[in-house]
Amino acid sequence: MELLLLLALPIAGAALLGVIGAGRRAPEINAAFSLGTFLASCALTARVIRHGDLLLAGEQFFIDPFNVFLVTLTAFVGLTTALFSRPYMRVELDHGRLTPGRLRLYHSMYQLFMFTMLLALTTNNMGLMWVAMEGATLSTVLLVTLYRTPASLEAGWKYFILCGVGIAQALFGTILLYVAAGKVLGAQGVTALLWTHLDAVKGQLEPTVLALAFVFLLIGYGTKVGLVPLHSWLPDAHAEGPTPISAVLSGLLLNVALYAVVRSKVLVEGSLHSELPSMMLMGFGLLSVVLAALLLWRQRDIKRLFAYSSIEHMGIATFAFGMGGAIANFAALLHMTVHSLTKSSIFFTAGHAAQKSGTQVMDRIRGLITLSPTVGWGLMLGSLAILGVPPFGVFTSEFLILTTAMRTQPWAAPILLAALAVAFAGIFSKVQPMVFGETNARRLPHAPALLPVFTHLAIVLLLGLYIPPYLADWYRAAAHLIGGP
Repeated sequence: MELLLLLALPIAGAALLGVIGAGRRAPEINAAFSLGTFLASCALTARVIRHGDLLLAGEQFFIDPFNVFLVTLTAFVGLTTALFSRPYMRVELDHGRLTPGRLRLYHSMYQLFMFTMLLALTTNNMGLMWVAMEGATLSTVLLVTLYRTPASLEAGWKYFILCGVGIAQALFGTILLYVAAGKVLGAQGVTALLWTHLDAVKGQLEPTVLALAFVFLLIGYGTKVGLVPLHSWLPDAHAEGPTPISAVLSGLLLNVALYAVVRSKVLVEGSLHSELPSMMLMGFGLLSVVLAALLLWRQRDIKRLFAYSSIEHMGIATFAFGMGGAIANFAALLHMTVHSLTKSSIFFTAGHAAQKSGTQVMDRIRGLITLSPTVGWGLMLGSLAILGVPPFGVFTSEFLILTTAMRTQPWAAPILLAALAVAFAGIFSKVQPMVFGETNARRLPHAPALLPVFTHLAIVLLLGLYIPPYLADWYRAAAHLIGGP
């Protein structure tokens, strides 16, 4: 029942809002469906805590400690983003950037996007996971191009083409996975793509085919993670789409794509009995961190700045999963959590800052703390959190990853530390004058929704000071499932 509600509510919301999504109460209805989805995710989590791993609907859906916390995180950020978008999208409508028809499209596609993310996380079928990721691409293309400006249309086409090519690579990798499974589980037909079945026989799968499959799966899903050199769609999509979509792209889509990569890594590493998948993840992750840190310095648009920061942080998590082991996996899962919460809160404040200043160009955004202290402090605290300043949770996860790298991959630790220092200087030097400079902002017709911002930051602060035992147990159980060298 919990899983049915989790998946049915976003679908019902998409259908209903496709009809009434331009109405006066549409933002509240969107938030209400998101609240229902979050409550369903909490009920599903409670069931997993009571009964352990769940196989549902003829084994087509599988819930374990690895994906259940991501389901809850996805539903929570989906709810807070829906709350944030209520006044934000009304201001966009008042400013003439949106029409009622596009607002209806926004609300409907937002719920459809949430459905595809939750389906990708909960399905046990690697083929259905691919379908869900493709559905996420199609729904978010419509959201990225919502403003219909030349720049947004170009960003949408770039996103569609690059992620379309990437997801095609993932399809080929999935087909190779099926070919390898067919030799061992051939009599089971399409159920041979069930992850639990593959995991049970991964030691018997053909290593050569699995190695080739992982290359395509990593390239395909890695494109949606935003790993360098597959990242070029991400800054454009973040900069040109509505701010709520920037928040869920960074906070949710990148996590789900990385989840797909890690699920694939578990299978392939068990078949190969080698560190090739781990080395590939560490290589792509480290390259992403270094290049994103350098490119931060060249950005003038506030949303592009934090888009490159997302590339950097997903690179950190990917590198940690590549190192493997209990501590590194624990740290990577924690990093995914705190990055999702922190980055979405930053995009919330960046969106309000851009509305107040009438521009996304950072040189023209000044003195936010004078006119709107909550927006200014939200942006500054969020920036400090994402830069790994203690006692925020990002510091904790990065500290665990760095210390593990010093012990197991000493060659990578100095590179990672230097890149983090470059990123710190790049972001702080740009955010500080936006917050404390001489104001050029204006008041908005609707009060900004800043409760989600400070709720996210409070959770990130808590996770830096104290991780609740039940959450730590989830992380430990998931880290054990992922394994690694």
